[in-house]
Amino acid sequence: MKIFVPGRLCIFGEHSDWAGGYRYLNPKLEIGYTLLVGTNQGLYAQVKPHPNQLVLNTSLGDGTRKSLTLPMEAQALRVEARKGGFFSYAAGVAYQFLVGAHNYVGGIEIDNYLTDLPIQKGLSSSAAICVLVARAFNLVYDLKMSIQEEMEFAYLGEITTPSRCGRMDQACAYGNRPIAMIFDGTHTDIIELSVPKDLFFVVVDLGASKNTQVILSKLNQCYPFATNTVQANVQKYLGSISYQITQAAIDALQTGDAEQIGTLMRHAQVEFDKHLIPACPEELTAPVLHQLLNYAPIQPYILGGKGVGSQGDGTAQFIVQSKENQQKVIEIIERDFPQMQCLKLTIYAEKSN
Repeated sequence: MKIFVPGRLCIFGEHSDWAGGYRYLNPKLEIGYTLLVGTNQGLYAQVKPHPNQLVLNTSLGDGTRKSLTLPMEAQALRVEARKGGFFSYAAGVAYQFLVGAHNYVGGIEIDNYLTDLPIQKGLSSSAAICVLVARAFNLVYDLKMSIQEEMEFAYLGEITTPSRCGRMDQACAYGNRPIAMIFDGTHTDIIELSVPKDLFFVVVDLGASKNTQVILSKLNQCYPFATNTVQANVQKYLGSISYQITQAAIDALQTGDAEQIGTLMRHAQVEFDKHLIPACPEELTAPVLHQLLNYAPIQPYILGGKGVGSQGDGTAQFIVQSKENQQKVIEIIERDFPQMQCLKLTIYAEKSN
């Protein structure tokens, strides 16, 4: 069987998944709300059953190959998962299927023969691996799991590793379809969205560095109860402000209003900077991100832009009016910032029957 799993871009609502999760400790916090879509790039694999081993052969973006072979035994899988690192994610998901699947599963052999998704760039490459392994078990052993059940096994697999992802990362299970996710304490709702016309984005790996662990650590210190103004401002942005912007963006997406999405991106970045930079200035001041967002030569071709994922100097995203503008923005950025890499992302309109 062949499987494709894309990465995942959080367009609006970054950080609100885990922030909304704190409502189980402090019900006065606002619910989290995110707008997400699968990337056009991802992991391609062929899968088949194996009697008693987890076998993963993977091809990284630069063409290098890596291989893992482990017995399908709880102890071996758990030890590999807890090590962290590239193969921990596959081992963590396999462990969850071994101990948690109601049906007996044997081993599995996954040949990830092509990867065109950038790794560790805020596009949920680790979640894509987890969803790939979960979907492989589901299909090979005919477990008849829903997409949400695949996402749950992928999430449990990822948190078996040292990774502390939020629940939105596994949204890549929905493919290129945009979805909204609502986070209320331990409860998550998923709303599938559709767009009436193609929407064009450019995603830019800034070629700089950021420390996601520091960002998450500093922002989590603001929860579940704020003890000063800085913490209260973080909660305000990740609560009511982010919610309102995300809702407006979902409305714009579903009417195909690219200009309004661009305006909301600019607005979201201004509010993010005002409320969150003081909590983690060393990472969120993000000079490279802001230089690119404000770079004069691209302004005629973009409708708006903002940071991606945990923000910081990792990845930027822009929305543009057309395929031609998409190409023009990429040419300017790759000409003037050779260390940066650009990806095209198109959310395709639903085909009418």
